[in-house]
Parts: sequence; C-alpha cells; structure tokens
Amino acid sequence: MKLRRNIAALLLLVSLMGTKGFSQTSYIAKGRITDASTGDPIPFANIGIRGQLGGTTTNFDGIYELNFKPPADSVTVTYVGYTSRSKAIMPNQREQVIDVQLSPGTTQLREVKILAGENPAYAVIRKIVAHKKANNADELTAYEYEAYNKIQIDIDNLSKGFRNRKPVKKMTHVLEKFDEVKGENGETIIPIFISESVSDVFYRRDPQKKKEVINKTKVSGVGLTDGSVVSQLIGSTFQQYNFYNNWLNILQKDFVSPISDSWKLYYEYYLADSVYNGTGYDYHIDFEPRQKQDLAFTGTMWIDGQTFALTQIDVNVDKQANLNYIDRIKIQQSYELSDDEKTWLPHKTRVLIDVDEPTPQAAGMLLKFYSAQSKYKLNAPRASRFYDTAIELAEDYRDYDSTFWARSRPEGLSPTEKLTFELIDSLKALPVVKTYTELLNIFVNGYKRIDKWNIDLGPYLFLYANNKVEGHRFRLGFRTDPGFSKKWIFSGYGAYGTRDREFKYGGGLDYIISRKPWTMAGISYSKDLERLGLSPEAIGPSTIFGALSRFGAFRRPYWQQDISTYFKREVVKGLTGSVQLRHRTFDPLFDFTYRTNPAVGDNSPVKSAFDITEVNFEARLAQKETFLLNDNERISMGNGNSPAFTLRYTHGFKHLLGGDFNYNKFSFNIRQSFRAGVIGRTYYNVTLGYIPSTLPYPLLYTPLGNESFFYVENAFNLMRYFEFISDRYFALRMEHNFEGFILNRIPAIRRLKLRMLATGRLFYGDISEANEKLTTTTDESGKQVLAFSRLNSKPYIELGYGIDNIFRTGRVDFIHRLTYLDNPNVTPFAVKISFWFKL
Repeated sequence: MKLRRNIAALLLLVSLMGTKGFSQTSYIAKGRITDASTGDPIPFANIGIRGQLGGTTTNFDGIYELNFKPPADSVTVTYVGYTSRSKAIMPNQREQVIDVQLSPGTTQLREVKILAGENPAYAVIRKIVAHKKANNADELTAYEYEAYNKIQIDIDNLSKGFRNRKPVKKMTHVLEKFDEVKGENGETIIPIFISESVSDVFYRRDPQKKKEVINKTKVSGVGLTDGSVVSQLIGSTFQQYNFYNNWLNILQKDFVSPISDSWKLYYEYYLADSVYNGTGYDYHIDFEPRQKQDLAFTGTMWIDGQTFALTQIDVNVDKQANLNYIDRIKIQQSYELSDDEKTWLPHKTRVLIDVDEPTPQAAGMLLKFYSAQSKYKLNAPRASRFYDTAIELAEDYRDYDSTFWARSRPEGLSPTEKLTFELIDSLKALPVVKTYTELLNIFVNGYKRIDKWNIDLGPYLFLYANNKVEGHRFRLGFRTDPGFSKKWIFSGYGAYGTRDREFKYGGGLDYIISRKPWTMAGISYSKDLERLGLSPEAIGPSTIFGALSRFGAFRRPYWQQDISTYFKREVVKGLTGSVQLRHRTFDPLFDFTYRTNPAVGDNSPVKSAFDITEVNFEARLAQKETFLLNDNERISMGNGNSPAFTLRYTHGFKHLLGGDFNYNKFSFNIRQSFRAGVIGRTYYNVTLGYIPSTLPYPLLYTPLGNESFFYVENAFNLMRYFEFISDRYFALRMEHNFEGFILNRIPAIRRLKLRMLATGRLFYGDISEANEKLTTTTDESGKQVLAFSRLNSKPYIELGYGIDNIFRTGRVDFIHRLTYLDNPNVTPFAVKISFWFKL
C-alpha cells in the first residue's frame, strides 16, 4: 500500500512538473500578412489569438512573430481598410508559419462619442502640429542619405472584352505558363515594367536645394524606347512623401495631410491606444475624412509620446474621393530614430496606386513603389553650386557585376518579382506588343519613328488643314532621333496648298554643345504663310490651338521668310540665358500700308512690305524647376509652387541685313501655380511690356484672341483675333480651381465629382501718337484699308466661371465680356468647351 502511495505521489509530481513545463513552453506563430489583390506586404496590421489578451503587429515588411499559450484555435488579423480574417492554428505544433492574405474592404473608424469635453485625440493632434517644424527633416540645415528604389507596374482586372481581343490573348498565352503571377483568385496579371535603382540624395535648407545622383539602375519594361529618362524617373526624387507638409502633391493633385494646419476642417480622429514606453506614452491614432469626396486620407499613424514625431503612418484614398481613374492609393511609411536620438527620419516607404478600368472593355493597372533610405548624414551642407543639377546620372549607371543588386537590396526580390523580369523580356518580343508600343508613342509624342532611317515623321496634328487662302493644306515634317546623333538634330517640313498652289517649307539644325550645364546652339529657316496676331510666338505651347488656327477664314494673312540663329545656356541652376539673331520679311496678302515718313503727314510715301533684323536677349529664372534629360532634349517637370520670371529685350537694326527699322522692345513675365490653402489652386500669368519706338502696327504687341468654340488657356477667350494693338501694356490671366471644396459639400451633387473654377482676364494698354500716325487708313488709290482698335482709358476685362470634370474629361466655361461691347462683331457672353485627361 505504501509502495502504491509512493508511486502515485511520484506520478502526480511528474504530472505536475509536466503540466508546469507544458504551460511555460513558448508556442510561436509567425508569418507574413499580405494584400490579397496585389501581393504586397501589409505593415502595422494587428495580430491576436482568438479569445486571448495581448498580441503584436507586423513590421514594415508585413512580417510578424507571436508567442502564445495553448489552447488556441486561430490567429486573427485586423487592419483599417481591410476585411478582418482568421486562420486556424494547428494543435501540438510549437512553431508554425501562418501567412494571411487580407482583402481590401470599406472600413470606417469607430464612432467617436464624447460625453463631456472634446475628442481626446484633438489634444494630441495639436501637439503634433505644434512640433511639426522641429520634427520635419526638411527643417534640418542639411542631410544626405543612400536610397534604394523599386517600381513595378502590372495590368490587372482584365475585363472579358479585353481578354477576348486577339492581341491580349497572345500576351496571356505567354503568362499562363507562370502561375506565380496570377492573383489570389487565379486572375491573370500582366507585368509590363519593373525597375531598381540605387542613388545618393543631398539636401540643404538655405538656399533650399536638392540633388540626386543615380548611381545604378536596372530597368525592364514593355515598350521602353529610352532608358535614360526612365532611369531618372525611377530615382528617389519622384518618390517623396512628406506628411509634415500641409499638402502632398500626388499625381499632380493636392492631398491634405492628416497633420496639416487645417486638420480640424478635413479630418475626424480616434485615439485608438496610448502605450506606456517606460518614460512616456506613444500614441496610436486613426483618422478619416469628414467629407468622403475630399482629397484626404483614411488611415492610422503612430506618434512618439515625447517628441510628437511620426514613427509610422499608413494612409489610403479610395474611389469615393474626387479623383478620376483611381480605385485606391495607399502610402505606408516608417521612420527610424537618427544617431542623435532626437530626429525621426523616413526609413522605408511603400506606395500602391490602383488604376481603375477606364471603360468596361479595358483593363486596370497597378503601380507599386518601394523606397528605403539609409546611412543618413545630418547638418553638413555642401557648397550651393553642388546642388545645381537636380538629377544626375552617373557615367556608369548601367554597369554592375552579377552580385551588385543582391548586395544593395534592403530585402531580396520575391519569387514573383524575379519572374517578372523574365516575363517582360518574353512579352517585349511579341509583335503585337511592338505594334501597340509604336501607336502609343505616336499618340504621346506626335511623331512616327522610322528606326531604319533614325528619323521621326510628324507631328500628326499638322498633317492637314483647310482654310480660304490655301484650300487643302498638306504638311509633312521630320526630325532626327538620338540614333542619328547625340549632338546634332536636323528637322524640316514641307507643305502645299491646293488653292494658292504654293509650296511652304522650313528646316533647322540644332547642336548640343554640353549637357552639363545644358548648352545649345542652332540655326533655322522657313518660308510660310502666317496670320497676324496668330503667329507661333503668340500662340506659344498650345499645340492643338496652333493646329486649329490653320483652319477657317484665315484673315490678315502674310508671307514670311524667317532665318534665325541662337545660343542658349543654363548659367546656374534655375537661371537660363539665351541670345537670338533673327531676320524676317513681312509681305501681306491683305490691304495694309504704313507711312515711311510720318513727319510729312498724309504726303508721306507708303509701303506695305518690310524687313526686320533684330537681336533678342532673354533671361529666365525658375529656381525650383526640375529637368529630365531625354537624350537630345530637356523635359521640364515643373517649378513646384514657385514663380518663374522671364525678362526679354529686343533691339532692331536698320540697314543690317536689309532691316528697315531701329527699335527697342522690353517685356517682363511672371507665372506661377500655387496652393491657395483650403480653397483650391490658383494660377496666374502677368506680362508687362513697353515698345518705345515708332513702328508699323504688325510689329507692336497683339494680345492673343480666340474665336474658336474651345477654351484656350493662354488666350483672351472673348477677344477677337487682332482686336487690339498696344506699344505699352499690362496683361493678366488668372484661373482658380476650387477642386471639390464647394461641390463636395452639396449632397445631391458630390457623387458626380464635379469641380468648380473661376477665370479672369485683363488687358490694359495704350499706343503712342507717333505709332498711330504711322498707320494709314487708305492706300495710294484712296481705298480703305484695315486698321486696328486701340484701348482707351479702361481695360479689356472678361470674367468666367465653369465646371470641370464632366464625365471625367469635359470642361465647360461660361465667359462674360465686360468692356468694349460696342466694338464690331463682339460677343458679350459665350460658352466654351475643352477636354482634359485629368485625375
């Protein structure tokens, strides 16, 4: 009996020891949480065991590790913007991998109920805003870092109609061999682009400048014809998202930051948690837009409780926002504490842009960006001139050994990403892909590339026109491409009119002297029919309006021979100077004469044609303008919110190369687009000019009118062609787009995603008595000839209002002309239309 009791006691002890040992054994569940529609990791997701307290969150790469005690039946994953999901835990396995895919869903924040006082999150937000300047890395004296960037573009959501097209079937046949690129539901995804780059980024605050040296790039894309410009676009410069700024410019749209100075106007907040870290509290705050149509974010941010700096942020924009063609935008960013243990600096950023199918027969697109910053160096600014080239490609940016990318990546490529490089090479070889690429290139650039001859034919907008002077006008032009030469650029065109039976032609030669700094020179000649007040110089960059101006009545035409030579150089970053020597003839086909000796009055001899020889000096200052080098051309990426200034001086030489006049012309222009706080974006263009010389009126200033049905941005839209002439003038063009600030707040209208805008045009000028006397009203036979109108004591004014984003592409402007309503053939009110592809 005693032996039995001893044995029972021993068994009980062993049992208790086993139970204790079992209860203390750590069980581990680990894995990766990813987006079911894109395969991308989901950072900051909440992981827990059903029925148990505690839990963990995923890191920036979506990876988690969770210790738990049995019994446990499932892992539960939740996150704002996704449908929650649970997955079973296998019993009696001390360590197991549980990967979970979450599907995007409509997730709203918990209802905020404040029984007394204000929302407790507001107090935290006020402190975040108060500490923005101290926590914003752009307020440092300077910083430098190394950047790794990865971009991938896929075609997804293939509609049935899109799939049934023969060209697409040929592509999907290639892809069906690779199951790894299919979505969670077996949907085919077509990868068309993937890239990697490694660069060094440099910034200084005063003067504020930024520079990126792209050291290495690896690019593979369907339809790419130029690697250099793409290599600049895939750098870190275009992947910057600073939430400390009041506004984030994404896809050329302004999104309000959840920690902007106007936070209370746009957002509602929920203080989800505050965690004690030993010395203070870290805060976890959820937020969402007050108005779903506003360009604002839904998401979550984590705030350091001592410095009130961002440590993590995850934001979304869904299709309810006032955006076109976008299903979803997602930005995730993590920060790391710098070596000084005071400054939180951006460490990793992941961006997803889900492009909607534009039509039921089309497909969607996924754009994915990943950026990692490391090896920060703070407060050691370099010399100001070091930053003059904003984006620079290293000479050997395409050269690297087989192990370079494995060493340079913060994390390895996934199997899908490795396969994508192989797939794109296969797709590029398909003839149908080459055809579609060529058509897209013609649409975007306006030229048809002929690889065999290294030339481009076009532009297609000018191939045909019809007017009462030329009849049917046919035109064909060309330019050489980089395959012909990296230094020399030849261009030319020929045109013929079936009514006037005259040939028109022109040609030019440009030479790139240096790419750093950008320096060019060239010479050109043309003989063509032009219209007074509608010359290419007056029309400017509006290519469509320039092409349309060749149609119709073609009033006040004249023949012009134009030969010019120029030299242009970027002196320092943002400052470009140019000089041009030009000789032109003016041979009118309309009734026009001027007095050659106005001092004798009506007895003066008269002429109708003249020659001019002039030299033009121009200086343009745009300090924040960024350029990309696209082989033989520079492409401006805009000047941000800063103004651009242009000063121009022209001097005419009498007798030089047959010139008929001595004269001087001065003009000064300022243009700027900027965010006007919460009420939208404003654009203005101001020009001041003075011509202190006596000249025939075709050589004075003619504001650009518009008699077409279309709204033209750089024209006075209710002014007739050649209605006014001035030799001293002030011109103002303004436009303000309220975006959705007003219409988003009207319940019956906001679903349409319309945008209200206001426009204004003002022109004021005068003409000297000497220039008035130079112009005749009759020719030598006494026949009445065309003259011009002049402004009196009041300016020309037109005001307008309109609705943009009609059916996502249309715009309607309602314009009122307020002055000079008694002039001939004046329209006091008009409705103008235009079409834009805007987000």
